[in-house]
Amino acid sequence: MRIQLGCEMIYQFAVPTPMIAMLNVHHSRFSSLEGPDHLVTSPMVDLSSYRDSFGNWCNRMVAPAGTFTLGTNAILHDDGGYDPVEPSARQHPVEELPADVLQYLLGSRYCETDLLSEVAWQRFQGTPPGWARVQAICDFVNQHITFGYEHSRPTRTAAEAYREKVGVCRDYTHLAITLCRCMNLPARYCTGYISDIGKPPPYADMDFAAWMEVYLGGRWWTFDPRNNAPCIGRVLIAQGRDATDVPLTHTFGPNTLGGFSVWIYELAAK
Repeated sequence: MRIQLGCEMIYQFAVPTPMIAMLNVHHSRFSSLEGPDHLVTSPMVDLSSYRDSFGNWCNRMVAPAGTFTLGTNAILHDDGGYDPVEPSARQHPVEELPADVLQYLLGSRYCETDLLSEVAWQRFQGTPPGWARVQAICDFVNQHITFGYEHSRPTRTAAEAYREKVGVCRDYTHLAITLCRCMNLPARYCTGYISDIGKPPPYADMDFAAWMEVYLGGRWWTFDPRNNAPCIGRVLIAQGRDATDVPLTHTFGPNTLGGFSVWIYELAAK
């Protein structure tokens, strides 16, 4: 299938302000694009691009004073399949893990393994290691947190989400990642697009989404504690230890976000 996807953000700046944008489709999906998903700004500004330490594609710029719009738009080819599922995928002993995976066992800004370790072991030590344990964690988080945009708070950590029992997709993801790491399951944070393809209406307004990947059986697998079900048309933008590493935009000065829109939908066959 062919999928149209993109976003637009409209900012107001009082003075010229440096920015970093992380809005391009992840390099693992570059070959699926019909054409480059260039970042487009209005007014036009100079862009310089680089890969961060996690391999994510980032664009640097200086936004001018006044109204500034940036976004992307692209067509991506997708096989139309659901997220892969492999219940037999095993959990690796820590001593077996590749060196570059070990960082995803450690605590991070929003994932306080030290605060939730006892909770995790009390709840999940009796579950079978591997895929079943990760799924048990996702099931728990999905039921433990009540979703609502009115509950969104950019500073909420996993431990706070566990206590408050409310949040948005990033809170579900941070809590599930933390519980996985506490159980010696490497887990990393992902942000990107999730479509409504294959789902019955009504559809909610589109937004960027967060989910996690867990290292099992020698590779990374997608788990989505917020929706807790495989989906069609999931498109990765960036991945890291937690939301700190993958801000869609980072501004180095005060600003007002005046408009925000996201789209992802299946195109009719040619």
